[in-house]
Amino acid sequence: MKKEERRIRAELVLSNFGQVVTLSGHSSEPCIHPSEDSLSVIQNSDSKRIVIASSEGRICYIGRESDIRQYVDTSSAIEIDCKQSLVTPGFVDSHTHAIFAGSREEELELKVKGVPYLEILKHGGGILKTVSQTRKASDEEIIEQTRRRLSRMLASGTTTFEVKSGYGLCVETETRLLEILSYLREVKGFDIESTLLSAHAIPEEYKNRRREYIKEVVKETIEIASKRRLATFCDVFLEKGVFEPEEAREILNFSTEKGLLPKVHADEFSDHGGSEFAARMNVVSADHLLYASRNGLEALARRKIPCVLLPGTSLSSFVGLYANARELFDLGGVVALGTDLSPNSWIESMQFVISLACYGMRMTPAECLVAATVNSAHAIRRADDVGSLEVGKSLDAIVFDLENYREIPYRISSDCIKKVIKRGKVVIDRDLGTRSAGNHYS
Repeated sequence: MKKEERRIRAELVLSNFGQVVTLSGHSSEPCIHPSEDSLSVIQNSDSKRIVIASSEGRICYIGRESDIRQYVDTSSAIEIDCKQSLVTPGFVDSHTHAIFAGSREEELELKVKGVPYLEILKHGGGILKTVSQTRKASDEEIIEQTRRRLSRMLASGTTTFEVKSGYGLCVETETRLLEILSYLREVKGFDIESTLLSAHAIPEEYKNRRREYIKEVVKETIEIASKRRLATFCDVFLEKGVFEPEEAREILNFSTEKGLLPKVHADEFSDHGGSEFAARMNVVSADHLLYASRNGLEALARRKIPCVLLPGTSLSSFVGLYANARELFDLGGVVALGTDLSPNSWIESMQFVISLACYGMRMTPAECLVAATVNSAHAIRRADDVGSLEVGKSLDAIVFDLENYREIPYRISSDCIKKVIKRGKVVIDRDLGTRSAGNHYS
């Protein structure tokens, strides 16, 4: 066989970028103590002219432009001229509640007046209002509302989504939400990891029947999600007034027996022992952690459990407090970021979350970028596939109208994205700078 016949046929080539942040080397283990050295930054220049190529959606080459012809057939590839721009991996949002119907904009005024979220919940607002709206909505309405949210998130650079159910709180609607997520993944093409969160709250009809709710709804939805492979994870909202540690243990033990991986909402509104519980249960991730104790953070750090911090929720919930990211880094913890997109915290932009993490939690730009990509991929067990730019992984990338990664948090809430690439295909193109790569490389 001729050497040329053995070359991989590329479909897409990225060239002429100014700076590319690959984040290579962290696929098997999360990145601890992130720094600029952790980012694997390539500063392109005339002497180094690095290119990235993909085949069947996966990266098949990262290396010098002058050497690509030895390994890759680019005769039919599309070339993207990045015009000396910044290129990073696509963002991985490891904590969202993106599937629901309706909205709760009237609650903003209540929060401005100082009404706590748990008080809003007691009076039928919060989760319970969204549950009512979601139960009443048709599949078509939920699909369209969720599709639009995910599309806006994709346009903001998020290429992989974790999405939780939790606004059904009955067997029928919780199952329906997971089925819709499967449809959005398999038919509409969104890269979604589904999480069952039927343990999100106790609905009105089970108000004084907690044990029955756990048995008749939570465990039943776990059975269905497991048998029909509708979810990867099972999450519990462990919080005073919601689910207690004993209940959370029972739920997560049951879900683990059924093959769903455990996650937990921990210490969001109070120190309820959530972080210590998460460490004992060896969950896939512990999320929120605003009120986590030092002992709890130490336990999570020892086990290298990803801690998904959600600074947008601190902002939208008016709590006046952010999770202690600096203490987590000092302890050697694994820090990830998510939007927590929900009716309570309607944030669709990971770029904005990165800015909040810098300004609110004193995370450095390098720490933020790691947390929003490869560490967030570890928080949903997808780091072997997404979160960094490495040969063999999905070509999920963002081309920014920026010169270097430090500008991402610095440009607060600015829309600086030129292109978003998912599985080697341009899905968002505000620049239209593409051309055939064949004659250029072959």
